[in-house]
Amino acid sequence: MLHFPVLLEESLNFLIHKNNGNFIDCTYGRGGHSKSILKKISNESHLTSFDKDLEAFEDALTINDSKFTPIHDSFNRLQKYFKNRTVDGIFYDLGTCSTHFDDDSRGFSFRNNGPLDMRFNTTSGNPLSVWINKATQDEIMEILYKYGDEKHAKLISKSIIKKREIKKLKTTKQLSSIIEEIYPEKRKKIHPATKSFQAFRILVNDELNQLRESLEQASQIIKKDGIIVVISFHSLEDNIVKNFFRPSIKNFPKDIPLNSIENKDFKCIAKKIRPSKNEIEKNARSRSAIMRVFKKI
Repeated sequence: MLHFPVLLEESLNFLIHKNNGNFIDCTYGRGGHSKSILKKISNESHLTSFDKDLEAFEDALTINDSKFTPIHDSFNRLQKYFKNRTVDGIFYDLGTCSTHFDDDSRGFSFRNNGPLDMRFNTTSGNPLSVWINKATQDEIMEILYKYGDEKHAKLISKSIIKKREIKKLKTTKQLSSIIEEIYPEKRKKIHPATKSFQAFRILVNDELNQLRESLEQASQIIKKDGIIVVISFHSLEDNIVKNFFRPSIKNFPKDIPLNSIENKDFKCIAKKIRPSKNEIEKNARSRSAIMRVFKKI
């Protein structure tokens, strides 16, 4: 399946704000944004792309360009590679790469059968199957509420415990079938397992904590007038981004819009940019994307 980079032109128009710059793509994925950045930046510029997914890193290694450096590491380790105030633009596309869902062996898809894994970095950590076969009902329920906003978390967690007593959960189809079987609203447009699979994926990859850590480091290594572009795909991510860059001024008048007050470090220069109708028609997975742009002041 083809990979379509989300909000490509919109993000690059903000990110590449100077001719000679030092840029970072924190989420290489399958290279859609990185390859486009390389085409637009000058020979005096440089792009470094991070991805903890080994397959993504191997794809990045095929790019033969002296302006480009791929790094196989998580984006919450930016300060290991960059000194403070040395970067002109930082880009995040927080969406799960479409190839993860298309490859059954990665264990992300609830529609097809594969090992119950869900790790972005298969070289470290444990697959979901390890946790879900040991966790208590309360622990499973908490994750479903916290990371999936799943209103039937109690019902799903109870059923998971019951089914795993008969047979350990090892495949995505086992898990999705358990959820689908007991889910009250069976005729909704979205699959009953959608929110649960999101919640478990966030847990396995510690996504939200790593995002917070990465934004903190990004705020240190970005130069004055530097740009940070973030594309989020669900409210948990978007709220972290909004709250991180939220103005630190307290006790301001309620009738003053929050975004009109400048953060002592950053100014929001674009908020809640969404894909066009045309882009959504070409790539349905882009429909939930929200882009926000911040400038270091």
